[in-house]
Amino acid sequence: MRTLLNSSKSLASLLPRSIHIPKHFCSSPASALPPSDDPNTADEPPVPSPAGTTDTDGSAHPLQRLVDAFSITSSKRVIDFLLRKQRQPKEALEFFNRFQVQAAVGSGFPDVDPFCIMLHILVRAGQLLNTRELMERSIRRGFIPRSSVVVDRLVETAKRCDSDPSTFDHVLGCYARTGRIEEALEAFQRMVENGIVPGIESRNHLLIAMLRSGSFGKAREFFEVMRAKGMTFDCYTLDIMMHVCIKGGDPKAAEVYFRELVDGGRLKPDALVYRTLIQSLCGQSDAKRACEFLSEMKGVGMVPSAFVYNLVIGACVKQGNLAEASKLKDEMLGSGLSMNLVVATSLLKGYCVVGDLDSALDLLASVLEQGIEPNNVTYCVLIQGCYRIGNAEKAYELYCQMKERGMIPNVFTVNSVIKCLLKANKWKEAFDLFDEAVGSGVPNVFTYNILMQWLGRVGRMKEACRLWAKMEEMGVEPNVVSYNQLLFGHCVRGDLELAANLYTQMSQTGIKPNVVTYTILIEGYMYKNDFNQAYDVLNTMQNMGIACNDYTYNIVINGLCKAGRMTEAKDMLHNFMEQGFIPNGMTYNSMVDGFIKKGMMNLAVSAYHEMLSYGISPSVITYTSFIVGYCKSNCTDLALKFLNEIRRKGLQLDIPMYSALISGLCKEGKMEAALDLFNDIYKVGLKPHCIIFNNLITGYKFLNSMEGAFELHKRMVTEGIPCDKVIYTNLIDGSLKVGKTAFALELYSEMIEQCHIPDEITFTALIHGLCLNGDIEGAHKVLDEMDKSDVRPCVKIYNKLISGYFRKGNLEEAFQLHDEMLDRGLVPDDTTYDILVSQKL
Repeated sequence: MRTLLNSSKSLASLLPRSIHIPKHFCSSPASALPPSDDPNTADEPPVPSPAGTTDTDGSAHPLQRLVDAFSITSSKRVIDFLLRKQRQPKEALEFFNRFQVQAAVGSGFPDVDPFCIMLHILVRAGQLLNTRELMERSIRRGFIPRSSVVVDRLVETAKRCDSDPSTFDHVLGCYARTGRIEEALEAFQRMVENGIVPGIESRNHLLIAMLRSGSFGKAREFFEVMRAKGMTFDCYTLDIMMHVCIKGGDPKAAEVYFRELVDGGRLKPDALVYRTLIQSLCGQSDAKRACEFLSEMKGVGMVPSAFVYNLVIGACVKQGNLAEASKLKDEMLGSGLSMNLVVATSLLKGYCVVGDLDSALDLLASVLEQGIEPNNVTYCVLIQGCYRIGNAEKAYELYCQMKERGMIPNVFTVNSVIKCLLKANKWKEAFDLFDEAVGSGVPNVFTYNILMQWLGRVGRMKEACRLWAKMEEMGVEPNVVSYNQLLFGHCVRGDLELAANLYTQMSQTGIKPNVVTYTILIEGYMYKNDFNQAYDVLNTMQNMGIACNDYTYNIVINGLCKAGRMTEAKDMLHNFMEQGFIPNGMTYNSMVDGFIKKGMMNLAVSAYHEMLSYGISPSVITYTSFIVGYCKSNCTDLALKFLNEIRRKGLQLDIPMYSALISGLCKEGKMEAALDLFNDIYKVGLKPHCIIFNNLITGYKFLNSMEGAFELHKRMVTEGIPCDKVIYTNLIDGSLKVGKTAFALELYSEMIEQCHIPDEITFTALIHGLCLNGDIEGAHKVLDEMDKSDVRPCVKIYNKLISGYFRKGNLEEAFQLHDEMLDRGLVPDDTTYDILVSQKL
């Protein structure tokens, strides 16, 4: 392109070879029309006269007779006629049109000069629409020769008539508008060679044509040629070139053009140029630079449009700069522009992404106050924000609100609300919403998959199967994810036979199992310790050409480690590594944990060092396994060293680690150290769960220091941490051991009120404690409570009651209990007989 203006020889390469040059435009001597008896035309039908070429009486129109006369003579007379009619452009054009039509059907022009003169006349007269129509028609129908010839003849004919220089601009613009870029470039070349500089508007038309046709490189070359020739540009030129760069995949070059023309003082950019540049920067996610140009735009006195503000606010939101986005929103409102829904929704999304739901809801309230009607997208963004932070109540409230406003929630919104409700364990509301959506035909396969995943995870497989049947009934085709979800549920419950049947059905229905399918089955068999079946599935998968992923490999290793088959696990790991598997943290965590559970601490340490040699950083899970192992071995000092290692490495401490360590310290009676760790949980921003409280309460119970246990119970109530059945049992047992019978019974009543059903351990603790405190009648009533709760008493309980009645001297009741025990099918043990024998003695 840089040689475009260098020589006339380069023009040939620009011309499409398919350009047709009519015979009557060849530079040959003038000739008359062929006679009617010409053998080449004798058999052709007569050419009808164009519409309007006859008068009402059927005779030829005077202009038509004139055309007929001229057509058989030279073009000189045609040109002379047009020149005489320069001040009557309408009559000249009518004559030329008739003459051109007749030439098109065989008469032919001796040269292109009549056409050029006609263009000069029309442009000179200001008849630009007629000029454009004549030019486009002539190009489209092939009435004129190549563009370089047209330009040359325009130059020559301009000497014979009253011409306007803008004629050349119209010619160049017309070639560009009709998409004939190569001909336009040729025309431009010839104009420059003739000392004619086309105007900015026509050159911009050519650049636009290149932009629209995707000729981005050619456009940039053409721009450089114009710049080399010292031609002027306007803001529209710059805007076009920036779009050329952006659409051509080089957005950074757009800013280069901007700076070269603006900083060089050649252009004063307008609002359109700034808008294009800012839009480009926002598209590159460069919010910082976009903000800089927005400031520059305001600095030169321009007021950005709402569209520009929206672009920059959206870019700031995407990059997480909500402070700047909010500032720009306020600035936009302050400049008199109204906030639209696009800006509001963009900001709402930003707040929701960072978990600031309160700010998002405040903005929604402001939007409603301004009369801006939110749409489905707005509500969907907010509901997604609720899901992120687990606010199911607000998600459901927003869902109801959008329905009240007459909106029909789409499937994405419905799915989001259902997921949010299930995450908060509000399963009843989730299924009610689902049933409502089914009535509207909204749910899709993803909706069913969400519900089946939850049902499978909580073990409600009968309901999952009913949901599957409903899906088929509603004509929703299950996909591979659907099968995997149901398969997972069966495997979690240990129903491997049902899982195998579903796998077979899956293949029969044409759904191809994937790596997830096989991994679920492998994990299911591993969980049941059916390793042969697990290996069969693994082999089937590999024979099907489905490669194992890291999770599949780790599932096998983890299953073997949990089963204590450590030698097999080591061999399998070596085999997998030969297949290309690279062990990761999950792999070594399984190995370390497996060795520790087998009591092989030395091998666990060896696996730990091997992990380090591979460059794998231990996680809190790794260290927690060691802490559990050393605590079980009553080596809490070593366990505390691992805690210090976690802190030294700056790893995030978690509740399982604290729980393991506190449990170990409590078992060793080191309550002060355990409490220090307990308080440390709050310092690092965590919240202890009931298991940690139970460990501490159990520790105090073993030390018969129930005051500390009671304080912990009060703390649980204050912090809103619900007690579970195990904690209540420990508190009751400890209270009875220290003689606080009344308080123990209060705890028992509280336990029942909280819907915790006592089990055999709870009842045993109550009976033992009441007997120990001499309340045999109260203990016997507990036995009656066991019958009501359908909990079968054990021999140990009867032994406590029999012994108690003997101590009270109530031998009849003691022997009655002995007979009752036999009636229940309980076999007395050595303790029973020791009690009976001691009483007889």
